[in-house]
Amino acid sequence: MQHQNQPVTLLRLPAVMARIGYGRSKVYDMIGKGEFPAPIKMGARTVAWPSDQIDEWIAQRIQSAQSV
Repeated sequence: MQHQNQPVTLLRLPAVMARIGYGRSKVYDMIGKGEFPAPIKMGARTVAWPSDQIDEWIAQRIQSAQSV
């Protein structure tokens, strides 16, 4: 879910955790279960998440909570 005129940015793990409210272990657990977008590799020891994927994941959580 990309807002108009909002560029896609790459989010590092601390920013992702702040946006979704989960810690590092939970994030990687959800990735392993296929419940959360996997990061993209930026370098030998660096990963990041495209902001549009995180926005979409958040929007899906909100939508599923409202339909219950």
